[in-house]
Amino acid sequence: MTEDTAAWWVYLLQCNDQSLYVGITTDLQRRLQEHNGATPGGARYTRSRRPVRLVWSEPSDSRSAAAQREAAIRKLSRIQKEQLIQAFVGDPSQ
Repeated sequence: MTEDTAAWWVYLLQCNDQSLYVGITTDLQRRLQEHNGATPGGARYTRSRRPVRLVWSEPSDSRSAAAQREAAIRKLSRIQKEQLIQAFVGDPSQ
């Protein structure tokens, strides 16, 4: 599934203070702009932690599936979230 065909996305942002934020959206680029204040919207959490950058995303077939995945990721420890990001990005030392 490509970004163009995915109905919903689950994503992780890394905030300026190094905290991680998880959310869901139908448009990753629009949502990132909202979180960074370029357009109205975005989460209250990220407003005081700008700039934020997208560090992980995963397509989902439905809002329900995306919300369930978001909830599961929220329950992960910071180390587990970092491992998820690392698996997505790959190890630059290799």
